[in-house]
Amino acid sequence: MPGGRLTQQDRQRIASGLADGLAYAEIARRLDRPTSTITREVMRNGGPTGYRADLAHRATERRAHRRRQAAPPGPQTHGPDAEAVREYEETLTTVFMQSGTPKMMARVLAGLLCSDTGSLTASELVERLQVSPASISKAIAFLEEQGLVRRERDERRRERYVVDDDVWYQSMIASARGTAQVAETARQGVTVLGPDSPAAARLENIARFLDFITESITRAADQAREVLHTRAEAASDQDAASAAG
Repeated sequence: MPGGRLTQQDRQRIASGLADGLAYAEIARRLDRPTSTITREVMRNGGPTGYRADLAHRATERRAHRRRQAAPPGPQTHGPDAEAVREYEETLTTVFMQSGTPKMMARVLAGLLCSDTGSLTASELVERLQVSPASISKAIAFLEEQGLVRRERDERRRERYVVDDDVWYQSMIASARGTAQVAETARQGVTVLGPDSPAAARLENIARFLDFITESITRAADQAREVLHTRAEAASDQDAASAAG
């Protein structure tokens, strides 16, 4: 049924569609499903070249079994619908993977972003994602290199991994610096190859393009940060005035 869980027959039709070279949107149309459902299903089960209907179905059943076992008794603390939150977290993971982030790193980042505090310890991530501590350590190291996560100590001296607006800003600035370095290296090639050569002209065009992108990203990130901080300060001042009144 549209909107319900994928059946084994649905997965066989997905596999057939992939084998025929159909786009995710076309497979989704034939199954009367959202394109995001098909994209998520394929990406978390081997990708377009490695997707197998039977393996995907068994993997989904195993994930559902682990969720039932891991679900704590009593009311959930992370949203009105725990299943909807988990589904969204998987969708966010898939989007990160499509943008080039490795699967485990994408899962950790999505888990941090979907937590109320925006920060979790290694043990909390292990419990949340049902993976090994080594996997978490490797993922955090990668995300730190990308500027997407920072470490801090809480009141119990435990190391916590944090994502917030400033971390995202720092990641964008780090990306801009990397792009600027590529532009500078491309421009160095103009001198090496000779200014009149086709290769030099190509590199010069690349450098100019990347210069523009770098400047645009840096300016936009700075402006966004300033606007967001200004709004946050204004809201804080308003709350303080209301409390005093």
